[in-house]
Amino acid sequence: MNKATRISLIECPRDAMQGWSIPIKTQDKIDYVQSLLQVGFPVLDMGSFVSPKAVPQMADTKEVLAAIDLKDTHTQLLVIVANERGAEEALQQEKVSYLGFPFSVSETFQQRNTGSSLLQSLETVTRLQEKCSQSNKKLIVYLSMSFGNPYGEKYDPEMVVEWIYKLNNRSVTHFSIADTVGLAQAVNVYDLTKQCFSSFSDISLGLHLHASALGWKEKFIAGLEAGCTQFDGALGGIGGCPFAGSELVGNMNTLFMENWLQLEGYNTGLDTAQLAICATKAQQLFNS
Repeated sequence: MNKATRISLIECPRDAMQGWSIPIKTQDKIDYVQSLLQVGFPVLDMGSFVSPKAVPQMADTKEVLAAIDLKDTHTQLLVIVANERGAEEALQQEKVSYLGFPFSVSETFQQRNTGSSLLQSLETVTRLQEKCSQSNKKLIVYLSMSFGNPYGEKYDPEMVVEWIYKLNNRSVTHFSIADTVGLAQAVNVYDLTKQCFSSFSDISLGLHLHASALGWKEKFIAGLEAGCTQFDGALGGIGGCPFAGSELVGNMNTLFMENWLQLEGYNTGLDTAQLAICATKAQQLFNS
């Protein structure tokens, strides 16, 4: 890949916070998100409109949105929704540019995560895409369990490609391939990412990988070599899905990715000094 190509790092405090067992104060979330908005991320995955019983840590997303100030940032905000009720609430938020919907390659995980089957979710996505278009917002579909699942269900990389075809036929153009429980090896990341880029020319495609502090680099480089220019991460490598039914595997550490890209001569457009400040804030937030 040409090193002049801009690499987009998307910060996901929502994914870091949602499974955190200790309640985080709303004001602390506001302060943290406001600080992240000064780094220069193209998109910030900052909250979700889902059942507060299912994900109590995200119950105050509306309050956080109301309090943050977007006047000195170009960062766009993304929130996750799991059904039309949550989407209706998210669509009313002027500060939100993206709605994210988790669509799993695994039937079991789709039921656990959204309480609906894959076919039901396909119809939900169709309606969400229509609503987002009418509201001048963008829908991004996260293809969960894209590298296998922990339930013993059938899996093949072709399943991911087939679902992208089906969703793309419903006018969805923004996708993120998710290694939800960190099962992927670097070769899997490279092969599937390369296959998706070879199969589609009119979609936006990113990678939402999970890895340990020791296993992130190989996966990241594999995605980069396969042509991906958009990667999700979370400072501190915190995160994971509380509905996966297995031990949480953290997000890719944004600071690690940024430092590696800087050393290799890539450009992310991020304010590295502000990123370092936010990394310290993350450490304080998740150790308080």
